[in-house]
Amino acid sequence: QVQLVESGGGLVQPGGSLRLSCAASGSMFSINIMGWYRQAPGKQRELAAGITSTGSTNYADSVKGRFTISRDNAKNTVYLQMNSLKPEDTAVYYCNTIPTQMHWGQGTQVTVSS
Repeated sequence: QVQLVESGGGLVQPGGSLRLSCAASGSMFSINIMGWYRQAPGKQRELAAGITSTGSTNYADSVKGRFTISRDNAKNTVYLQMNSLKPEDTAVYYCNTIPTQMHWGQGTQVTVSS
């Protein structure tokens, strides 16, 4: 069974940066389109960024220009570099395929607050 383990979240001040990591087990990782999703309190989970197996990326308008998604297929890992963080980026961040095909991991909490 494929497992997803997110890490790297924390408390950061507005304008700060964080780098999230998602380690995936399973041999099919390299061919999947991967995404970072987030769920803010009281809101539905939304897709923030996606990356194809060959490295093409796409971003939600709310994070475009501030977030960068990348992947290392040899390590079965996808990353999310988050810069210029805003309080509205506060959420639990998850990774999964696009469309979602795997069981959700536990996520990693990102809190942006002064």
